[in-house]
Parts: sequence; C-alpha cells; structure tokens
Amino acid sequence: MAHLHVKPDPALLKLEAMQKARHHHFRFNARTARISFIYMAVVPAIFGWVAYKTDGLYEFRAKRKGDTIYEK
Repeated sequence: MAHLHVKPDPALLKLEAMQKARHHHFRFNARTARISFIYMAVVPAIFGWVAYKTDGLYEFRAKRKGDTIYEK
C-alpha cells in the first residue's frame, strides 16, 4: 500500500489549536449570558409549549392507508 506524504493544511492546524484553547479565552459577559439564557431557557420553553399544545392531537398507531392522524 502506498503511503501518502501530504502536508497538513496550515488553516486546519490553526483551527484545531484555536478549538483546543477556546476555554482559555472565553469570557462570560452580557452577550454570552444572553445567548446561554436563550439556549437554556427560551428554546426548551418553546419546545415544551408546542408539545403541550399538540399533546393528544396526533395518533400514529393503528392507522391504515388514507386514515388521518389528526385526532381532534
């Protein structure tokens, strides 16, 4: 089997180094706090609200071709 001697891409090496050291340069400020709050509270709240509003509306079991899945 032939061994390929390929020079690694410097941009990928720089990206890898940046990702390994990301925790050294992270600062918790107003912007990152807002983004964290959105992902930890707002997004799950939206999913929960949608799940609550559509609970029991759709039934996927025991349906034949042409039957509707909408139960209300």
